[in-house]
Amino acid sequence: MNATTVSFAVTEYIKQKPFLSTALDQGIINLTALARMIKSDIEKKLNKKVQKGALVMALKRISDTLEFTSTHQIVKTLRNIGEINVRSSLVDYNFKLSETLLKKQAQLLMQIKKSEDVFYTSSRGVGESNIIVSQNISGLADEIFKSETLKFKQSNLSAITIKLPEENVSIPGIYYFFFQRLSWQNINIIEVISTTNEVTLLMNDQVVIDAFVAIQKLKHI
Repeated sequence: MNATTVSFAVTEYIKQKPFLSTALDQGIINLTALARMIKSDIEKKLNKKVQKGALVMALKRISDTLEFTSTHQIVKTLRNIGEINVRSSLVDYNFKLSETLLKKQAQLLMQIKKSEDVFYTSSRGVGESNIIVSQNISGLADEIFKSETLKFKQSNLSAITIKLPEENVSIPGIYYFFFQRLSWQNINIIEVISTTNEVTLLMNDQVVIDAFVAIQKLKHI
């Protein structure tokens, strides 16, 4: 059996398992046990029998290079995260796109432009648009958008906005670390809104403290 072929097959397998990739990088998984677990999948992929020792060697090679090739840059960037801002008591609206929706958004913005304590953000997809506002103007939003097709509305939400270093745009995997840590805490992300150097995560009010702590810890990994 060509060791390079085994190595390539194992590498491709690990790439499809991001949590497994992280566990290898952190050295918290037994390589022999993992080799035994993936043996049948690798053999099916190669259509040949594979020795467990060859799998262990391939996994060791991957675990030795993961940090250098990817995680090192990500960790360096995460340590330079800027402000982490939390806003609670939000309402999320999901509307079907229409010819009048943008005009209604402009109308809402005109009425709240002088209000300093109001949160507003929006995102637009192919067939729908989400608008997130502070609870204290939800009545106004209900009135302005009453003729639009409302597909979904959820209250009692919070948003965490993270300011990222400028180099985040050139380093793959940054967002994955946020989602990974929150997933480990069983925290569901309702919506993600991002700009070049900021990402906003929308979630239920009751989990926002745990989410903030989990994200804050990323600055010290």
